[in-house]
Amino acid sequence: MSQDKNASNLPASWLWGAVALGALGVLGSYAAAGPERFWANWVFWFVLLFTLGLGSLFIVALEHLVNAKWSVPIRRIPERLATLLIPSIPVGLIALGAIPVLYPGARPEAAHHPLLAGKAFWLSMPFFSARTVVALALCLLGLWVLVGGSLKQDATKDPAFNFKARKFAPAFMAIFALVVTLVAFDWISGLTPEWYSDIFGVYVFAGAFLSGLAATALAVLHLQDQGRLEGVRGDHLYNLGGFLFAFTVFWSYIGFAQYMLMWYANLPDEVIWYKVRLQGSWHLITLVLAGLHFVLPFFALVTRDSKKDPRRLRRVAYLMLGAHVLDIYWLIFPILGASPRFSWPELSFALFFLGGILLWARGAMQKGEDMPVGDPFLREGLEFRL
Repeated sequence: MSQDKNASNLPASWLWGAVALGALGVLGSYAAAGPERFWANWVFWFVLLFTLGLGSLFIVALEHLVNAKWSVPIRRIPERLATLLIPSIPVGLIALGAIPVLYPGARPEAAHHPLLAGKAFWLSMPFFSARTVVALALCLLGLWVLVGGSLKQDATKDPAFNFKARKFAPAFMAIFALVVTLVAFDWISGLTPEWYSDIFGVYVFAGAFLSGLAATALAVLHLQDQGRLEGVRGDHLYNLGGFLFAFTVFWSYIGFAQYMLMWYANLPDEVIWYKVRLQGSWHLITLVLAGLHFVLPFFALVTRDSKKDPRRLRRVAYLMLGAHVLDIYWLIFPILGASPRFSWPELSFALFFLGGILLWARGAMQKGEDMPVGDPFLREGLEFRL
């Protein structure tokens, strides 16, 4: 397997320059654009970074849970991407500063609100912060067991890790369900605490899993372009494309089901959330989101050959990551007003965080072997045929 790990599309100096330039804009945006817009951007990037890392770790745990063999040769890719959860921890802790600014349920007057009084303890800043710290700690536990153990197995070649990971995987699924639900209800729907949806956690899960799949597909194709991941063939890409196609449909089903039930019931506490997103410029973004997140990827991957075509898969993966960014934007930014916001503060945050994410991912792709060489099922995975 090739170990030429120095090739890269973007020079590191460009990425560091983007981070530095973005940092200046981020610092200036607090005073120039106001605390609400600053914290909305910070929460947006925290949720985006966290769901990308969490979705990648879910892929790793799912492989161990079902004892999949075909994905063993590419498992190191989502393992590396899952380490994005590490920088998301300080970002999330800083994001706690947004609670008194953006989250009405954490303010003192919530105790006198007719709809929020019963949720006052749950939405209070101390309990909100405690849940966030617990969620971040549980993610670190998952990383330590599933990713740390896999990297260690490269050297030890000990098959005991496979049994340990398979026993831990069901527990991690419970952890994942708890964490993704907390992120959905605390950090996103908590911005509008009068509104609630029973399946909102499933909606956020679908987006997180899709983002992890898209990032995994892009990283696999990128490493193949560098001459790495020898033995990974079209059959492996086909399964990745199949998962992308299936969960594109799943995300769309959950999103439509949530909207349809609220539209049909037409209850004031429920439709208020959609009312903002179906008026003015937000209505256009809602339609664009449906097109990017469902219509285009659905028809792009509907045929069998398209799912293993590297060029098609790369385009769809980029599209799905862009759609996930737009989805999180659509979930968070309507709290700032009837019109979407995108100017130099948002551009500064994008430069800072995207540069940082790419630098972290670039470094992560150098950690360990490109494949889990200590896994006893690696040969079987390389011999996989459809």
